[in-house]
Amino acid sequence: MSAPVAVLYGGPSAERAISLKSGEAVAGALERRGHAVARIDAGRDLPERLRESGADRAWVALHGPFGEDGVVQGCLETMGLAYTGSGVLGSALAMDKLRSKRVWQAAELPTPPVVDLGLEPLETVPARLGWPVMVKPARSGSSLGMARADGPEALRTAWESARSYDDTVFAESWVDGVEVTVGVLEGEALPVLRLEVQRGFYDYTAKYESGAGTQYLHPTGLGAEVEEFCQSVALDAFRALDCRGWGRVDMMVGESGVQVIEVNTIPGMTEHSLVPKAAAHAGIGFDELVERILGAAVRA
Repeated sequence: MSAPVAVLYGGPSAERAISLKSGEAVAGALERRGHAVARIDAGRDLPERLRESGADRAWVALHGPFGEDGVVQGCLETMGLAYTGSGVLGSALAMDKLRSKRVWQAAELPTPPVVDLGLEPLETVPARLGWPVMVKPARSGSSLGMARADGPEALRTAWESARSYDDTVFAESWVDGVEVTVGVLEGEALPVLRLEVQRGFYDYTAKYESGAGTQYLHPTGLGAEVEEFCQSVALDAFRALDCRGWGRVDMMVGESGVQVIEVNTIPGMTEHSLVPKAAAHAGIGFDELVERILGAAVRA
């Protein structure tokens, strides 16, 4: 019998609950495709758990710090195991939204301007960015710790909240426009999805709670030319961070054109998740998607 595939899920981050759902969905798909699966709730004992499992490949379904920032990827490379998704560098860069933006700025890719609130005082924000702004922890996923600020008092409240998720916090110019997302699979862009959100922006509730009223539209209504441009920019942004395999690029389309917001190297794989929805529009079912991501697993 062939070696099992280790599905790494759970983990210690604030996104543990979503990762457990993603990992279980992935494990089920792999089993339906005939693979033996070793489910591993990833913690500091991960090397021992992997050795005990006998797995020769890992399907990484971890979200947030520890699983999505290069730490687990480095462990897997040290052990010589093939694994899904981006490598150490791509994972670490994409997890850090502020450093991602620095890379995109250097590559002359469109992304909203920012103020690093660890280097500059809050009082500099209105002169640099105007109002409103979006305040974000640099290294947190699932929109945790993000908040819009329309003035000084709201800015300070948002900054204090974001600091509970990460020491590095930044303010980003607010972009009025349409939220879109582009999945990436094996170096190709999946169909563009437009997000219609009732909550102001695509936050944790809009992403994961079925009653949030979020709609996912394809075609987007933006026109084929704009959609193709979004796909092109998404691939450029993905590659600029040295990402590989699969992922998702979130963008805004407004008066200033297409603006790259962030890259997710291990997006959610739940029933509400965007990459499976986009893949379905390309004729790729969930089980096939999981299998193709596994097929692109890389051994360092």
